[in-house]
Amino acid sequence: MRELTRRGIEARVVTIGLGTADGRDEFDDVPFHSVAALGALGSLDDTLVFVSEAPPTTTMHPAYQVLHVPPPLRQQAQASVVAGTRDRTLIATSRYAAALWADFLDVGLDTIHVVYPFAEPEFATRPRADRNDEVTRVLYAGRLTPEKGIYTLLSALHTDLFDPDSVSVTVTSAGADKPQGAIIERLLRSHPDIALVPARRTPADMASLLVEHDVVVMPSNAQYWHETFGILSIEAQHAGCRVVASRDGGLPETDCGALVLVDADDAEALAQGIVTARRLGPVLEHERLDACRDFTVADSVTALLAVIEGVTGPTPMEVIQALEELVALPSAAEPHIRPAVQSPGIQSETVRSALPVRAVGSP
Repeated sequence: MRELTRRGIEARVVTIGLGTADGRDEFDDVPFHSVAALGALGSLDDTLVFVSEAPPTTTMHPAYQVLHVPPPLRQQAQASVVAGTRDRTLIATSRYAAALWADFLDVGLDTIHVVYPFAEPEFATRPRADRNDEVTRVLYAGRLTPEKGIYTLLSALHTDLFDPDSVSVTVTSAGADKPQGAIIERLLRSHPDIALVPARRTPADMASLLVEHDVVVMPSNAQYWHETFGILSIEAQHAGCRVVASRDGGLPETDCGALVLVDADDAEALAQGIVTARRLGPVLEHERLDACRDFTVADSVTALLAVIEGVTGPTPMEVIQALEELVALPSAAEPHIRPAVQSPGIQSETVRSALPVRAVGSP
């Protein structure tokens, strides 16, 4: 929103059914507008870009849908998502996500646009503290859920590769407000080699936490969850951290020059990745500057505007309607073969075959 406003483009965040308690207090420089119900979106004279969910509803102008999570696993949720996306231009957050959603929605890959997320400027500008000790500070800042790989990290800490004298591990309480997160939080509090700290809520606070660490781990599993991108990876690299992440989903696309990829769901591989990141040492200043040139807010907004302002292909619903119209057309009549008519002076094949054949060159 800020970048669009900076470019002179009017933009606002629209929330549904929340009134003024929709988070606007944390973004006093961003315009918010709340509607009472989903159906009210149809009266807004806005170009709507749906981000959080894909609710089926009509809009005054052609709408867009950002596919920022994987398709739903459960069948009861799949029909709603298909219905909510079929009349919208689709935008994925990575090439991987585009392929994943194209397969799920049964649409052509070229009908889904890719617009990469960005790291807020705070991550690139926050200075890092100088340290003289030999301890490598590792941070897990994902949600406390199994799909984010927290149990893989716990297993890695029990391998013989983990040395608590040379590696410290910090975990944030992100997701502890949910039932499974609360259980995991209690487990972490009892672990002697883990420092549990409060979750960070703003980019500025998160940037301050990242610059205090050397390595960020993202051991997202690949059993039933695939990161469609992994924005924490680019934020961490902009902040001068190395990132050890699963070689799965969209995470390989987040490489800003300080990414170490390991096999997913493999505690030994994760531990080896941390050892590799430690051996590589701190990210040098010029490496950090190079990393900060990737995945900027300006690049992301430019790509988004190119989709909105460009000539877009048909939406999934338009393709389905065209196919239904094609199927509804009457069947073509059987081809009618007309009998051959022999013109005067032209011999038939039977007559020609009865004529004597001359040898080439004979008189």
